[in-house]
Amino acid sequence: MKFIALVTAVAASILSATCSFAQQHEDVNAANNPLTPKITINLHDYYVPELSGLPGNRYANQFLLRGLIPSDMFGAPQLLRFTLPVATAPEFPAGYSTGLGDLTLMDLFLVPGKKVSFGLGPLVVLPTATDDVLGSGKWQVGAAGVVVAPQTWGLIAGLATYQTSFAGPDSRKDVSLATFQPIVNFNLKDGFYLRSTATWNFDLESGNYSIPVGLGVGKVFQVNDKVTMNAFVEPQYTVFDHGAGNPEWQVFAGVNFQFALGK
Repeated sequence: MKFIALVTAVAASILSATCSFAQQHEDVNAANNPLTPKITINLHDYYVPELSGLPGNRYANQFLLRGLIPSDMFGAPQLLRFTLPVATAPEFPAGYSTGLGDLTLMDLFLVPGKKVSFGLGPLVVLPTATDDVLGSGKWQVGAAGVVVAPQTWGLIAGLATYQTSFAGPDSRKDVSLATFQPIVNFNLKDGFYLRSTATWNFDLESGNYSIPVGLGVGKVFQVNDKVTMNAFVEPQYTVFDHGAGNPEWQVFAGVNFQFALGK
C-alpha cells in the first residue's frame, strides 16, 4: 500500500509539473502573439549605432509608443493598432533632429483558427512628424496582414504591410514602401524565450532595401491575473541592403503590457 501511495504521489507531482509548464508555454505564446485580443501598450526602442553609406559615424534612435485595442465594430472582431515614433535622426551636413515621427494606424480584422490565425485590414499614415528628416511629409494608405501559427515549442508568425502616398507637398518624395516582419519565438523555462523579429524594409520608389536578422531573449512576467508584462532585448544585424542610411546593425529592446480587462 505504501508503494502504491508513493507511485501515485510521484505521478501526481509529474502531472502537476507538466500542466504548469504547459500553462507557462501558453502564457508566453499569448504574450508574443500579435493577434492576442487584449488591450496592449508597447514601449519599444530601436538604437542604431551606425548607418550605412554616411560619413562621420552617424547614429539614429527611434522610440515607439504602440497600442492595441480589441473591438467588435461592424459586428466583426478586430484589433485597432497605433504606432507613434519619437525619433532622433541625422541632419545634413551636420547635426541631429529629435521629435515626433509619422503616426501609423491599422485596423486588423481577425480570422481565428485552431492552428493558424489571420488578421487583415487597412493602414493609414498621418504626416505628424515635427521635422522633415523624421517623416515623409505625405499622407499614406495601404494594407496590413498578419498570420500566426502557435507551435508546441513556441510561435511562428509574420506581419506584412504596404503603404503608398496619395497627398502631401509636391516637394516631398512619393512613398511606396513594403515591409515584412518574420517572427520566430522558442520558449524556454520560467517564462524565458528566444526571439527573432527583425523587420525587412523595401523602398519600392527608390529600389533601396534592408534585410536584417535578429537573435534576442525575453521574459514574460504574470504581474497578476489581469496584467502580463513582456520584456526583451534583441540585437539585429543587416545581412543584405542597398542604399545609404540603412542600419549596419541595431538593438531592438522594449517592454509590453497586456491587460485582460473585464475578464
